[in-house]
Amino acid sequence: MKVFLKLIWFFKLRKKEYLIGLSMLGLVAILNLIPPKVIGYVIDEIGNGELTTQSLAKWVGIIIVVAILIYIMRYYWRRMIFGSSTYLAKLLREKLFHHFTKMSPSFYQQRRVGDLMAHATNDISAVQQTAGGGVLTLFDSVTTGGFVILAMAITIDWRLTLIALIPMPLMAISTSYYGKLLHSRFREAQAAFSDLNDKTQESISGIKVIKTFGQQDEDTADFTRLSNDVVDKNMKVAKIDSLFDPTISLVIGFSFMLSLGFGAKFIYEGSMSIGDLVAFNTYLGLLVWPMLAFGMLFNIMERGSASYDRIEQLLEVPVEIDDKENALDSKPNGDIGFKIDDFKFPGDQASALHSVHFTLKRGETLGIVGKTGSGKTTILKLLLREFEGYNGEIRFGNHTIDDYKKQRLREAIGYVPQDHFLFSTTVFENIAFNNPQENREEVEQIAKIAHIHDDILRFTNGYETIVGERGVSLSGGQKQRISIARALMMKPELLILDDSLSAVDAKTEEAILKSLKEAREDSTTIITSHRLSAIEHAHLIIVMDDGTIVEQGTHEELMALQGKYFEMYQLQQLERLVEKGGEEIE
Repeated sequence: MKVFLKLIWFFKLRKKEYLIGLSMLGLVAILNLIPPKVIGYVIDEIGNGELTTQSLAKWVGIIIVVAILIYIMRYYWRRMIFGSSTYLAKLLREKLFHHFTKMSPSFYQQRRVGDLMAHATNDISAVQQTAGGGVLTLFDSVTTGGFVILAMAITIDWRLTLIALIPMPLMAISTSYYGKLLHSRFREAQAAFSDLNDKTQESISGIKVIKTFGQQDEDTADFTRLSNDVVDKNMKVAKIDSLFDPTISLVIGFSFMLSLGFGAKFIYEGSMSIGDLVAFNTYLGLLVWPMLAFGMLFNIMERGSASYDRIEQLLEVPVEIDDKENALDSKPNGDIGFKIDDFKFPGDQASALHSVHFTLKRGETLGIVGKTGSGKTTILKLLLREFEGYNGEIRFGNHTIDDYKKQRLREAIGYVPQDHFLFSTTVFENIAFNNPQENREEVEQIAKIAHIHDDILRFTNGYETIVGERGVSLSGGQKQRISIARALMMKPELLILDDSLSAVDAKTEEAILKSLKEAREDSTTIITSHRLSAIEHAHLIIVMDDGTIVEQGTHEELMALQGKYFEMYQLQQLERLVEKGGEEIE
């Protein structure tokens, strides 16, 4: 019953619907008592030779009225109870999704997408079944069973009722034992399904890589292994589940045997009529459903309890980065002051950044260069407040970035990451993602700044072309430029391009940078790049190595130092010279 206690908040929320539904269900249980009694009266009238056409019509009429009332009430209790359980699924799904949107990147580093999807689908379905079918079986088994037993004891014979109930404790003990086994096994089955779900999602997303490396057979074998594990775990659940009905049927069979044996004895003694015994056994037949429902209840409760525990565990994961009390509800603007003495990623012993200090005036461009793993993207993640826990401070305007609400901070920043993600919708909707109501002219103007407009016009349906999942139908350069256009649509105070021009040629890169400089004359821009041509024009360039700044200045100042930046520049010039076949680079 623990799962019902955990869901008490929801039952209070929908108490009106549940009260109406359960009241209707109780009335149906009472009305179901009438037909067996009517049958007993008819049999006694037949036995006594008292049945007439008029009395038969009366009894038939009563049964028809009862059937109509039961039909109407069953319709309404189903709407109230099952409708409420659907609403619970909606609430939990929205609660989970909202929780996911607030979590930091470290949360997703520790959990797989397939597992999170399993929580939002299979687990929620199991909890929904608890609030619907579980409530139904609990109330129905108690009320119907209770009313039937009372009718048997009061209107027929209390002695025979007690005798028929003798096997019932055996059922209670057995189903309780089965329920404990079911809880642990269903939890294991849900975990196995999460693994399979994650494998499916990962394989479909990486199908190109799998095919490129010719790993289809190996990947299929891995999928089959996980699929078999799901089957094995669910078969263990089914083996326990399959014990409920036979156990209950066996108990009911004993009850029938006892009632027929002792009932015959009471008839012989003259303390019971044949009609009473027929009515008693009809009532006993009505007990079959409550007993089966009782077994189903254990099944539903244990499944729901295991799933709700899994959902609660996710919801209890604290939000690592949240707004402080009285956070500023305004978009930041102004100079950026970055002063980080030391920062380690959660769980890491080594510093990801140390002694990284620089100031970027509003309207200036910062270029960040360095080899892979030198800390370029880490600087950007801290600016976006994806991570905290550093020694130092980051200021945006007159306040530190944690003084602002996260939503307002991120509204001021247009971020184009290395891993470009496009939604499986139209080109127009991808660019206008931040403002779906934006007019076509504005979107086209932004696309021209990102130098993707001409490419879009060559697509089959222009701006209405569906790009496919994650932009699968586009080239790397096209995805990068659409991502840049999407960021520009925000009209951000700070634009961050994290190696976002790597897939375009040098000529297109130069054209994009020129357009950005003209369009964002009074706004701040940060560019990280391996290609130095992308940041030559920057007002400030910092060279990162092993998590710290080893050089900083303008392009001319860094060239004059003849240090790391100079070496990188000379090497890239040599590479360009080789690409041009030894011709002199202008």
